[in-house]
Amino acid sequence: MILSRSTFSYQGQILIEKIKIGTPFKYEAIFKNSGCFIYFKDRAPKLLSADQNVQVNSQEAVLLKCGNHFLELLKQTDEEEVEAMIVHLYPEILKKLYAKELPTILDTNNCNEQSEVVVSKEVISRFIESLEFYFQNPVLINDDLLELKIKELILLLIQSKNVCSIQELISDLYATRSVQVKKVVDLHRYSNLGVNELAKLCNLSLSSFKREFTRVFNDSPNSYMTDQKLNRAMELLRVTEMPISEIAYGVGFNDPLYFTRIFKKKIGDSPSVYRRQKKS
Repeated sequence: MILSRSTFSYQGQILIEKIKIGTPFKYEAIFKNSGCFIYFKDRAPKLLSADQNVQVNSQEAVLLKCGNHFLELLKQTDEEEVEAMIVHLYPEILKKLYAKELPTILDTNNCNEQSEVVVSKEVISRFIESLEFYFQNPVLINDDLLELKIKELILLLIQSKNVCSIQELISDLYATRSVQVKKVVDLHRYSNLGVNELAKLCNLSLSSFKREFTRVFNDSPNSYMTDQKLNRAMELLRVTEMPISEIAYGVGFNDPLYFTRIFKKKIGDSPSVYRRQKKS
């Protein structure tokens, strides 16, 4: 749940926003023709996309390229709020800001490996502090200042050794990415994502995703994903002493009680009985 939201707009588009989120929370971030920089102050989520499944740390940021993404925060305390700062990177704005040329390092750097999405918190902390100042004094904001803040962010990301991330992001703003269903499913088989969400990560309609899924895995999405999660859960019950609730979360169930019901229905015994029998 978004508890509060403040925004700065540039030429009719929201460019920078500050939000407070109540947990548990799953944010669907869809960027068809733009990139996005998101900084998390106290707690950070797990980032799920077509090619990423990573836990971000607090006071760090993610740089999201074009495509569909999900940011998931689990609840840890009864009254928990998470603050995030978001900067949208629109291609038309970048084209305007860099009408003559991109920063030289972007134009000449060669990137062969997949870039990291997590950005160094030391480098960006001052930048986030400056945005906080302007949210406290919004009358100071105008288009010229917003343009400077976007340029500042790009240069800070370059200096934080995320040159390849910036280069890939800008390239993605002008190209459509193709996504393989098998790659996405294999990456997120233990994530708490439904069929609709997996389809979005693959840039497919629900019906097209189901057809392609069945062709690749020879099974329906719900049946296959549930079996994969339960197989992993059985392995963890046999070889670890992890609490059952922790196992449930770890294999992609957001409700341990629902996990127990599904486990008993499919396996025939509750997780605790199954563990006891295998241990003995």
